Amino acid sequence: MTIRVLLVDDQPLLRTGFRLILEAEPDLTVVGQAGDGKDAQEQTRALLPDVVLMDIRMPGVDGIEATRRIVREAAPTAHVPKVLVLTTFDLDEYIVEALRAGASGFLLKDVPPDELVQAIRVVAAGDAIVAPSVTRRLLDRFAKRLPSAYEQATPARLDRLTERELEVLRLIAKGMSNAEIARKLVVSETTVKTHVGNVLTKLGLRDRVQAVVLAYETGLATPGALS
Repeated sequence: MTIRVLLVDDQPLLRTGFRLILEAEPDLTVVGQAGDGKDAQEQTRALLPDVVLMDIRMPGVDGIEATRRIVREAAPTAHVPKVLVLTTFDLDEYIVEALRAGASGFLLKDVPPDELVQAIRVVAAGDAIVAPSVTRRLLDRFAKRLPSAYEQATPARLDRLTERELEVLRLIAKGMSNAEIARKLVVSETTVKTHVGNVLTKLGLRDRVQAVVLAYETGLATPGALS
C-alpha cells in the first residue's frame, strides 16, 4: 500500500526537502504541495491524500484552521486524511489547539528523516504520535491552562473504564508506547492494544493524542507526573 502525502508549508525549500526525503521511500508518494491553509484544504479535497504534513504558521489560513476545516469536511465521508503537524518550536502554544482541531500528532521540523518517515506511517495506520522531546515540556507548561471542557462529564466518562483501563490511560498520558505499557504491566502487547482500544471506544476518543489531552483535563494525569 502506497501512502499518499500532501505537503503544506509556506517555505518552498522546506517542501522540496521533505519531498526528496519522502519520495526516496517505496511506500510513500507526494501527491501535492500547498503554501497556505486555504490551498491545503482545496488540494485535500481534490487529491484525497492519506496524510497531510501540515505547517502551523502560514499566511492567511494557518495550519490550525486548515486542520480543523480538513477534518470537519472529511468527517462525513469514508476518506478522512490524517494530519501530522510540524512546528519549529517545541514550546509552540498552537500545538494544543492543532491537536484539538483534529491533528493526529506533531513533530518538530528538525526531526531526523527516518523518524519523519516512520511518523507518517504511524498516523496513516490510524495511530497518533507526539514528539518525545516535547511531550513533557508541552504538558508541564500548558496542561494547567487547558479549558475544563469535560468538567461536568468527567466522572461519568471515567466511570466507564475498568481499573486496568484507567491504569492504561494514565500510562498513555505519560507518553508510553504499547510495548512500554506491556512491560510495565507485565502483560502482552496484544492485551495492551485491546485495553487501548477499549479506552478510546468507551470515552468516544479518536486516538491516543485525544486520550492524553482528556487525561490532563480530567486530572487523571497532572503536569510533572510523567516520570
